[in-house]
Amino acid sequence: MAAPKTPDRGATEPCLRADASLARAFTVLGKRWSGVVLGALAQRPAGFREISRVIDGVSDSVLSDRLTELAEAGLVVRTVEEGPPVAVSYELSPSGQALMPALNQISLWAEEHLPPGQVC
Repeated sequence: MAAPKTPDRGATEPCLRADASLARAFTVLGKRWSGVVLGALAQRPAGFREISRVIDGVSDSVLSDRLTELAEAGLVVRTVEEGPPVAVSYELSPSGQALMPALNQISLWAEEHLPPGQVC
């Protein structure tokens, strides 16, 4: 009887690297509301209240957490404008802007393949 064939290590390495990259990406993007927050900033910078108004169903505390996480990940830039009153705005960084084509494709896929439903 022939010995079981072992997979060619070279053939599996690209898959493992892709899996690791996806895992890293979804560590940030896989949290609820992260992609939606990025989408809300796709057109222009916005303040916290404006973002909160356009994303129906997200609580202030979760939105604050997501904005902080996205800024720490380098996808969003937080700018404080001296006042009075002090104003804080958020905008996509170059890395966040580079992600927009992929998020747009995910949105198109969802429209075509996922049933309509409540997001909240």
